[in-house]
Amino acid sequence: MTSVHNGVVISPLSVVAPGVTLGEDTEVEEFCLVGRHGGDASTRTVIGARSLLRSHTVVYAGNVIGERFATGHHALVREFNTIGDNVSIGSLSVVEHHVTIGNGVRIHSQCFIPEYSVLEDGAWIGPRVTITNAPFPKCPDVSTCMRGVTIGRDARIGANATLLPGVRIGARALVGAGAVVTRDVAPGTLVVGNPARATKTLDELVCPAGLDHLPYPANPSESA
Repeated sequence: MTSVHNGVVISPLSVVAPGVTLGEDTEVEEFCLVGRHGGDASTRTVIGARSLLRSHTVVYAGNVIGERFATGHHALVREFNTIGDNVSIGSLSVVEHHVTIGNGVRIHSQCFIPEYSVLEDGAWIGPRVTITNAPFPKCPDVSTCMRGVTIGRDARIGANATLLPGVRIGARALVGAGAVVTRDVAPGTLVVGNPARATKTLDELVCPAGLDHLPYPANPSESA
């Protein structure tokens, strides 16, 4: 690894385009491409301090990313996204362009986050979640009728769930594993199945191990 300045470490086997700003103590492992695609010489690309890009990560130009950003291996982040602090994107996940991601968001492995998605602070996306934005794929006017999904603050999306275009997942809601969400989910609600249907509120859930606590107690960020 080659140290550049301010604790920034870039592998000589990676490419960081001119004009990319890397915050202090950021590390770029082998075979990464940063700022090379999706913009021009004037496009601003920023990755905040104490970030870690693991091997084979690709980050296009035009991303403005906060501190303590972390990627798994083979993660792809397309152009012109706004990403907050303390965000992690797992291995083999894809974040398309013009996505807004808040602080403290966790995207697990093999997820697909298409353009115009909004992931609010504290959202948690389980493995292999697929978000969609085209109501009618390959429609002649598909570019004008795309509708992004919004995932509310501290909402949780279970593994293998699919979210259809334009739905809004309310704050602190829980989408069960494998669910197909076709309509909005109210805040603090559990939905399961295909199509997903509401079954309980999070406050009605009990610990499956029989412990005397709520599986999802409200925390300060959820109640603020």
